[in-house]
Amino acid sequence: MKPDFTRRLLQWNKNSNTRVMPWKGEKDPYKIWLSEIILQQTRVEQGWSYYEKFIAAFPTILHLARANEEKVFKMWEGLGYYSRCKNLIATARKIAGEYNGIFPSTYEEIEALPGIGPYTAAAISSFAFNLPHAVLDGNVQRIIARYFGNSTPIDTTAGRKLYQSLAQSLLPCDEPGIYNQAIMDFGAVICKPQNPLCSTCVQQKECEAFRQNVVSQLPVKQKAIVKKERWLYYFIVEYKGKWYIKQRTAKDIWENLFEFVLFESTAAVEDITLKMPFLKKLVNGQAVHIESISRMYRQQLTHQTIHGRFVKIVAGEALPSLNGYLLVDKKQLSKYAFPRFITTYLGEPAPPAQLF
Repeated sequence: MKPDFTRRLLQWNKNSNTRVMPWKGEKDPYKIWLSEIILQQTRVEQGWSYYEKFIAAFPTILHLARANEEKVFKMWEGLGYYSRCKNLIATARKIAGEYNGIFPSTYEEIEALPGIGPYTAAAISSFAFNLPHAVLDGNVQRIIARYFGNSTPIDTTAGRKLYQSLAQSLLPCDEPGIYNQAIMDFGAVICKPQNPLCSTCVQQKECEAFRQNVVSQLPVKQKAIVKKERWLYYFIVEYKGKWYIKQRTAKDIWENLFEFVLFESTAAVEDITLKMPFLKKLVNGQAVHIESISRMYRQQLTHQTIHGRFVKIVAGEALPSLNGYLLVDKKQLSKYAFPRFITTYLGEPAPPAQLF
């Protein structure tokens, strides 16, 4: 089945693949790497404009390595999963310092870079250097599981080894880059997670899942994703026209981004008043008043749902309890990178909130 699958896929790619992306066919490893990091956990439609923006601002890896960290984080704002941005900066600086700004050209060296795993290393090494390493992402796992009718769970050690072996066996060593891009495109537009286009699929006759009518049941995942809910209440404390903000440093969502004064609860808080223990400790008897409370905001992340509100507080004097915070003029807030949960609030007109 191997030669037929590969031959048909390459033929489909040549004659019918109309998927357009700015990085397709790119040979510059820097641009390939940048596109792959942006596309981790990000849809192509969303990542496209970010890719173009980054290339315009940082045309080479040395430009990125020398860039101000805050500027890079600000440009990343809205993409989420900010550990990717942190690794982006670390990798650029590592290549600038250890490789004289020249992107390494072996799979092993590429995989050793911060934020790069087997999939990304295979993509870069095959696209930029034509090395015979098969990519294995969700698209490829799905195609292989369906084509071979394999029900081995993709999220197990045995499954990952099996699908990597099968992916490698299908790879034509003479044109690995073209094949890798083709199979990812095929998974995105033909062998889709939902409503795959089986009726027009060039692999249909040999596809075991189609033969057995189990396409919708493959691939199999063993572990159910445990999702949790979090309630974040942001207190926007204003003093003399300036707001208190702080950078997140914990190993958690939105690391390195800025936020307002945060109170996290295990459940929704129904009664937000100055009598709240958190607020009483924050204020410590000083003169403040609650100006407004926003509506409830919600953001769905991969493994968790974030709920929360924004509570505007005006203080008559500086709060000693916030000594570790920056006191920033409201007009300067745009210089700082905030998570989308906060920028959504900031981007809306003053809501008809509950007033006091």
